[in-house]
Amino acid sequence: MKLLEQRILEEGQVRPGNVLKVDCFLNHQLDVELLDQIGEEFYRIFKEDGVNKILTIEASGIAIACMTARHFHLPVVFAKKAKSKNIDGDVFTSKVHSYTYGREYDITLAKKFLAPGDRVLILDDFLANGKAMKGLLDICRQAGASVAGIGICIEKGFQPGGAELRAAGYKLASLAIVDSMSDSGLTFREEG
Repeated sequence: MKLLEQRILEEGQVRPGNVLKVDCFLNHQLDVELLDQIGEEFYRIFKEDGVNKILTIEASGIAIACMTARHFHLPVVFAKKAKSKNIDGDVFTSKVHSYTYGREYDITLAKKFLAPGDRVLILDDFLANGKAMKGLLDICRQAGASVAGIGICIEKGFQPGGAELRAAGYKLASLAIVDSMSDSGLTFREEG
């Protein structure tokens, strides 16, 4: 998605440790018009895949999932990073290691929101090593739900997450794939 790539080049910041900051438009301050175009693109890619539920993880994935859900006219469910007192009943749980925060945590989702027969579109802002995605896939497996596809705004193509998911047979659509990053800038993978 050229529009997203352009915004990354104009406003993204490469930081030490392979960190790409896009907090001014994607995951802290939100450019709602851009997010709506991202949602429309995910709809175009996955509209024929029988999706009946959209799944993400808090917090950065929620806005992307909501804007995409507008185009599908479907509900969004999101895994919480900590079991809170307002989650009632049984939950699905999976362990996730966060590269950004440098720690492991449990994600949880109330069982009443995901069931066998659901065709899930999983969305997130970033894909690098794929740890958060593996947790969401594990929750889908526990629920007996099938994964219709995975949509990612920005994939770090030089890290293994995307290649592993593609090798496992998932339909993965990353709107911008960063092939390399350094202090002097970044390069995107050519479409095709």
